[in-house]
Amino acid sequence: MVDGYGLCRRNLAYRPALGQHVLRTPSSPCNRTDRAKPLIRILHTADWQVGKPFGQFEPDRRGELRAERFAVVARIAALAQARGCDAVLVAGDAFDDNTVSDRDLHRTLEAMAGFSGPWIMLPGNHDAALSESVWTRLRRRSGQAAVIIADRPEPIDLKDGAAVILPAPLTRRHEGADLTAWFDHAETPAGAVRIGLAHGSVANRLPAKAESGNPIADDRTERARLDYLALGDWHGFVEIAPRTVYAGTPEPDRYPANEPGHVAIVEIDAPGAAPRIERVRTARFDWRAMELRLDGAIDGLDAALEELTRPGETLLDLTLTGSLPLRERVRLDAALGEWSARLFDLRLRDAGLIDEPDAEDLDLIDVGGFVRVAIDRLRERAADPQDPERAAAQLALRIAYVEHRRLLGTAGDGSGTAKG
Repeated sequence: MVDGYGLCRRNLAYRPALGQHVLRTPSSPCNRTDRAKPLIRILHTADWQVGKPFGQFEPDRRGELRAERFAVVARIAALAQARGCDAVLVAGDAFDDNTVSDRDLHRTLEAMAGFSGPWIMLPGNHDAALSESVWTRLRRRSGQAAVIIADRPEPIDLKDGAAVILPAPLTRRHEGADLTAWFDHAETPAGAVRIGLAHGSVANRLPAKAESGNPIADDRTERARLDYLALGDWHGFVEIAPRTVYAGTPEPDRYPANEPGHVAIVEIDAPGAAPRIERVRTARFDWRAMELRLDGAIDGLDAALEELTRPGETLLDLTLTGSLPLRERVRLDAALGEWSARLFDLRLRDAGLIDEPDAEDLDLIDVGGFVRVAIDRLRERAADPQDPERAAAQLALRIAYVEHRRLLGTAGDGSGTAKG
């Protein structure tokens, strides 16, 4: 049969909100014949950060990155509908802050409308449940999505009591105390799956740089007899313990390589049964940090960057180290100009890349007299790591090289032969 939340009937899923039937593909969980349908199937997501300004980018890129926050919510809705999920659990920070605009709020609800089941949304540290917050505004708005705001620490029944969600909403940015402690003593019906929903840092399981203002005990799952603990706050996907998962942000918003850009599809057959956790990629953009060492030549640059499969949707934070003669540095500048046009965004960190003019470079700067003396002095200062004007000397040498070659009509070819 078909229930009100889009579960499967043979090969069809019914969407009450849209009034249409959609044919399931053979790979859909609803068509699998190797196991019975689970008691509960949820989609776990977190940290949408809708409304994030991305102020460090140019306006056109900024607008596209902001728009992608809504697009990924729409992809999540479509995925939850296609996979016959009983609910979508949003483990905090759906919104970047409580001042998100009404327009952004409306666009979020529109994106959520593709899933006809309930969205159980937990206030996090960015969108804490203050007396007046994004959640109070959300309650006053009507939308196609069925939203349950989990802003009180009390059980939420799901699927006629087959599962119970135990939420730990934040009421301020940094609570200081472990708000999941009440899970331990929460009463739930016999035979119901117990699912915790929280936002914060699990003690002793995340890197030291993780925020610790909202602590969660590292044995909470065991102490509270949880079948699954759905977490938010850490922006990468990680299963930090059995039954305990950070879904991460579904669309990356920063460079750390901690597996962002996913959601979790979780199936549980019965209380106490091990959950089946499937990581599903939802991201469009690839935020990539890369370090390259270039010594003497730039030949390795193109080879490394050609490995990027979708450069037009890649934001690259590129750190270059090593040393290059000036003629190679000119080639590097030209190559980076080409890659800047191909990539969605390129951030360059080259403080560790040293210009080291060699005899061939200086011979190409075919000057004599006091100009040559100045060039030799710049070379000395550019090579001295203790010289406070080292960076300026390196830049001056590079400019002198480029300008001299330009005047000769041979800029960048390194041949030393004037073009007539």
